[in-house]
Amino acid sequence: HYSRLHQTSGTTGRPLPVLDTLDSWQWWADCWLQVFEGAGVTAEDRVFLAFSFGPFIGFWAAHEGAAKLGALIIPGGGMDTDQRLAALFEHDVTVVCCTPSYSLYLAEAATVRGLDLARSGVRVLLQAGEPGASLPAVRRRIEEAWGAKCYDHAGASEIGAYGFSCAAQNGLHFNEREFMVEVLEPGREYPVPPGEIGELVLTNLGRRGFPVIRYRTGDVVKLATGPCECGRTYQLAQDGLIGRTDSMITVRGINVYPSSVEAIIREVVPVCEFKLIFYRENNLDELAIEIELAEAERASQLAKLESFLRQRLALRVKVSAVEPDTLPRFQLKARRLEDRRPRLS
Repeated sequence: HYSRLHQTSGTTGRPLPVLDTLDSWQWWADCWLQVFEGAGVTAEDRVFLAFSFGPFIGFWAAHEGAAKLGALIIPGGGMDTDQRLAALFEHDVTVVCCTPSYSLYLAEAATVRGLDLARSGVRVLLQAGEPGASLPAVRRRIEEAWGAKCYDHAGASEIGAYGFSCAAQNGLHFNEREFMVEVLEPGREYPVPPGEIGELVLTNLGRRGFPVIRYRTGDVVKLATGPCECGRTYQLAQDGLIGRTDSMITVRGINVYPSSVEAIIREVVPVCEFKLIFYRENNLDELAIEIELAEAERASQLAKLESFLRQRLALRVKVSAVEPDTLPRFQLKARRLEDRRPRLS
């Protein structure tokens, strides 16, 4: 009875094949209707899917949800960046679905080509695949570059489309009509109270073709302590997905999440690429950052960034500049973390 096959992105290792029945695939589309509703997307919109169409589910479910909504769908798979930028203007696109990293790269590429994205018809950016759109500094940079509102979404191939942001833009609502939500101490069975960080554990309720029960997502969240101003009663993850239990690195006794470092970087340098490097020196774990900066602005921005990192993380972080356009770009999930520490035997 299975009619769809896709796979996870391999964030935690080997990609996992995932299968859906026709009913389960329609359930995905229904979940995405809530994502669109939270961002104010309607049947009058033109939805551009700026991602490669492959076995990673990415925004395949967004395609199904947009079709069910009745919006005009403009697929961007198979296009390069130039073609996608041209399509935004040519087809009067109003909604763009992509990762936060790629939306920033599109903005960077548009500037180089003399295009003003704020003059396009895009009014909504739906972001997914990595933390970012719920982090105020990252969201602000995206919105400034595009002249549009930026909304977050969370989902996973093996779980479903479970989270979305609303007009208040203060985190991720969980779709509790279709998912049971728990936030537990990482690796343990004890729940954490609202306002404290824990691991998100989910049970999907309507996906009979691929059910999961008390699935440990590996995502770190913090439930809000009060209601959302939008009026929804769904639980709210303040600041969205803060990071992952498997990407958290402890440096000199301090827990460091890559998403937290990115939020600080975006405050100083709005559109750039960077790489986080964890290494060991004198038997101590250290963090270094490589960031693309033009020659004229290096000295001031490096000093400012090191100061911000020291203040926010209580760590001295070595930051070095590399030439623009030398670090890799990502259309799907960004992989900016390089762990150079020796493996334990």
